Amino acid sequence: MPLTLYNSLTRRESPFEPLEPGKVRMYCCGVTVYDYCHVGHARAYIVWDMVRRYLMWRGYSVRYVQNFTDIDDKILNRARETNSTMEAVAERFIDEYFADTDKLNILRADEYPRATHSMDGIKRLIHELENKGFAYASSGDVYYSVKKFSDYGKLSGRKLEEMEAGASGRLETAEIEGQKKQDSSDFALWKSAKPGEPFWDSSWGKGRPGWHIECSAMVRDCFGETIDIHCGGSDLIFPHHENEIAQSEAATGKSLANYWMHNAFVTVNGKKMSKSLHNFITIRDLLEGNWSGDLESDPPQPPLGKGGSKNEDSLGKGGSKKEGSEKSKAVEPMAVRLFVFMAHYRSQIDFTEEAIASARNGWNTIAEGLLFGLRYADKLSWDVEKTGQDTDAVQQFQAAMDNDFNTPAALAVLFELAKELGKESNILVHQGKTETSPELLQLHWLTLVSLAGVLGLEVQPEADSVDAVGGLSDGEIEVMIQRRKDARIARDFAEGDRLRNELKDNGITLIDQKDGTTIWHRS
Repeated sequence: MPLTLYNSLTRRESPFEPLEPGKVRMYCCGVTVYDYCHVGHARAYIVWDMVRRYLMWRGYSVRYVQNFTDIDDKILNRARETNSTMEAVAERFIDEYFADTDKLNILRADEYPRATHSMDGIKRLIHELENKGFAYASSGDVYYSVKKFSDYGKLSGRKLEEMEAGASGRLETAEIEGQKKQDSSDFALWKSAKPGEPFWDSSWGKGRPGWHIECSAMVRDCFGETIDIHCGGSDLIFPHHENEIAQSEAATGKSLANYWMHNAFVTVNGKKMSKSLHNFITIRDLLEGNWSGDLESDPPQPPLGKGGSKNEDSLGKGGSKKEGSEKSKAVEPMAVRLFVFMAHYRSQIDFTEEAIASARNGWNTIAEGLLFGLRYADKLSWDVEKTGQDTDAVQQFQAAMDNDFNTPAALAVLFELAKELGKESNILVHQGKTETSPELLQLHWLTLVSLAGVLGLEVQPEADSVDAVGGLSDGEIEVMIQRRKDARIARDFAEGDRLRNELKDNGITLIDQKDGTTIWHRS
């Protein structure tokens, strides 16, 4: 079965055929570095990390490039608010980006081009557009003439008259630029410098690039004229990716990308998670437990450095945290990855405490399976040189992933393997032996470790604890069961019930046997 992808450009699924057999050129639109990343960002970069990992598992050599937008109005505003510089703000939040994504086990890109490091390529591309009649200078600015590009709107499906203000707050209002543009739909390629702003010298005067031209130039600098996959959030389809196509294809006469892929939003109570709505949770707050489920009622927070907050450096955290509210439990990084994979990447996923609890429980199950070999390899006398995998499980996993990266179906394969290993773990603990042959258990464990790794789901050897697995360890469970037994012998049934309920709250189900023993399993 071939790998099929949904192409946003053609609006259908089709077999994946790279430009060069065995090699994939993949570009992902990165963050504008002025703030901490939130869960919506986490979804995007976990998804594209998964796509990259799977392509590599399928045998492709993948060159993955993800840019940083390090010159933008939002960055300049942040610099003014903090009495800092554009460069300092950008460097800080690039570092913070890596701190967050490293914890989520997102592989680092092969290259991270920055807009400020790509000025020669940006200016060269603008000159080409100008020479070919697709761009025009006006009072120190340069604009793209949208009506000159006959295919404008082919990605978004929008008609020219439907063109609206830019996404993510990048507005080009008629009040400011109406007298400079030849047409209201035209967009800026180069902006003349305002007083006090950073600038670069050019033949049009001192200024800086528009947002859209940056990615067109960086793609060409890193890959050339055409790439295999261009990906990003669905909010980038218009105008950003539409404008990238218009710029690049007008200059080269060739397709910018053969496959366009877009992930859907993370929503909160049906609304897109965003900073403008103050319903976001930063990645670090989620991982550290500094968040509450009641996002709808969180008030807007004061900007960084403006006072009014107990911690002036809490930017990016305030929108997800309420004074006086009880902290939710910190979420394991692998549970965050699982939360993302529990929905297909093109389907919206609603962020709720229930969804996160489900992801936690799911990770507990998979982690227990991954730990099986680390706990019992010696006891079961496994052959450490053994290789191989369960062919049926691998085929089911590949069939799911080949179907436009259907991670929910792929996870079902992992859960089946993990639950079997978890069951055998309980039997081994309580009866000293397993019902399944050690050889078959090792085969299933090797398969689980391999397939989970394709999704970036990994557990460390020291993870046999509450912190890593997200629940009580086997030893802690056994101690509580013994305490419950002692309480019942002492006829302290209230204490016995309390311990049973505490175990139940931690996802542990007890089964009292006729011979007086108690066995347990994780829900």
